[in-house]
Amino acid sequence: MKNNSFYIFSITIVATLGGLLFGYDTAVISGAEKSVQAFLIDSQGLSTLIHGLTISSALIGCIIGGGISGIFALKIGRRKSLMIAALLFFISALGSGFPEFLFFERGQATMGLLYMFNVYRIIGGIGVGMASAIVPMYIGEIAPENIRGRLVSINQFAIIFGMLVVYFVNWGIANGQTLDWINEVGWRRMFLSESIPAGLFGILLFFVPETPRYLTLKQKDDEALVILEKINGKDRAKEILNDIKATVESHSGKLWSYGKLVIIIGILLSVFQQFVGINVALYYAPRIFESMGAAKDASMLQTIVMGLVNVIFTVVAILTVDKWGRKPLLMVGSIGMAVGMFAIAGLALFEIIGTSTLVFIIIYTASFMMSWGPICWVLISEIFPNKIRGRAVAIAVVAQWAANYFISSTYPAMMEFSGAVTYGFYGLMSLLSFFFVWKMVPETKGKTLEEMESLWKK
Repeated sequence: MKNNSFYIFSITIVATLGGLLFGYDTAVISGAEKSVQAFLIDSQGLSTLIHGLTISSALIGCIIGGGISGIFALKIGRRKSLMIAALLFFISALGSGFPEFLFFERGQATMGLLYMFNVYRIIGGIGVGMASAIVPMYIGEIAPENIRGRLVSINQFAIIFGMLVVYFVNWGIANGQTLDWINEVGWRRMFLSESIPAGLFGILLFFVPETPRYLTLKQKDDEALVILEKINGKDRAKEILNDIKATVESHSGKLWSYGKLVIIIGILLSVFQQFVGINVALYYAPRIFESMGAAKDASMLQTIVMGLVNVIFTVVAILTVDKWGRKPLLMVGSIGMAVGMFAIAGLALFEIIGTSTLVFIIIYTASFMMSWGPICWVLISEIFPNKIRGRAVAIAVVAQWAANYFISSTYPAMMEFSGAVTYGFYGLMSLLSFFFVWKMVPETKGKTLEEMESLWKK
């Protein structure tokens, strides 16, 4: 069993490098943003709208990547799809750092160069979208049912850790350098640094297996059995293989063949994960603290405090998801988020600024990180039956990125209207997410992926 545990954990760590790159690519722009603005936007006299579109262009790729992930996962497999994602991360890192490659003169900002930079960022976004869908799916299909929640939750930790790593990388590149150097060279190195974990991810994927569920779908039973034996032992492996074959043979594989409810629940899990406002808290944290009266340096320090809270409470989820179950964690998290957001709304309404604001933001983010952050990905990776998992996960992930874009882009306008109403809306969504989980989401703790079929038949 020790060998099995080491084998499973090794595979999981390799797969979660995709999650780390998800976080890395999403956050690398934070350090380079002002330099990109100076080099590509301000130098050409372009508007702040163009600047905003350029900085957020990767999100377009995320939606595309999420959408095509199901096709790739079904046609070429989970592992090869992750290899493609690794290649896209690598191309994006090199291209974003040196967009002049082949076609343009270095250091000369033009509209063509701006378009090319956006193309490379979108390519990276496609990698993020594919990784966000396929990494949890891959881990979910490899992991034994008794530790599946814990292993899939490690991916959320990897995403946050990737963000944390790139903050330090960006700081290390810029530290002690002049603003002119950062605007000319530094921002390029920030993007180029992503090529290192991307290359490592791509190489290591050659040493991990395809998932037994996918191999069985493609009638490669012998290969599937070898992997199942390494993970579960010989006796259990044959039993699991028979269960997988039974689910594969009993259904046409059409998306709606298990009913609409399973797809709707997958979409709503994704939408609620974003509509509770977490990416507003992550993307706009310094601005939130500044708007509530914190000085610039203090707001950055409070953001670091939030980052540490994120890591600690994601670990709490990893340690408890297979003990307490998915539903209890989600429901406790929903209540905690509602308390935090409604309190912040009340403080904003009465213009009360102070330590209490930081306390309630920490309550909110801690509640999310121990529940909806990792557990949403766990459920999306496991609730769909074998034959439709690739396409169903893709639909859920597209819904998630679309909801992310909507919430992030509407935040500034909503805050201009009313801070109290904005945070009150996120609090209401947190409350609704509690009732959604209570009434609609099934408990999947300890169930094999093959048992999901009978779950939806009921």
